[in-house]
Amino acid sequence: MVAYDPALISYRDLLTVFFGSHDPTTPNRQGNDVGTEYRSLILYANKEQKEEAEEFIAEIEASSPGGPQITTEVKALGAFTPAEDHHKDFFEKNRGAPYCMLVINPKLKKVKEKFAELLKTHGEENA
Repeated sequence: MVAYDPALISYRDLLTVFFGSHDPTTPNRQGNDVGTEYRSLILYANKEQKEEAEEFIAEIEASSPGGPQITTEVKALGAFTPAEDHHKDFFEKNRGAPYCMLVINPKLKKVKEKFAELLKTHGEENA
């Protein structure tokens, strides 16, 4: 889960990183992880966020006619249930676990390289 703070990053930049850091075309799947908990999902807090997310998805799809459809769900943020404690900060607590070393570390490295300018712009050069 990502908590959005507009004082730190624009919503459009957040969408750019979100769509650039996972495969939004595979329903209920990310890599080898399968199930509804692995679906691509945007929870919006207001009408403006909903419209911007839908427009962003339309732009992606228009840029690749005939390509795979975006399966990302765009839903209103409702009652939110926090994760169980053993799921919170999983990566930080388990950096040495094989899954973290083989799956998460390379993905984080790729995202940091791909979005280095955004991270620098938003003061996270050493993130």
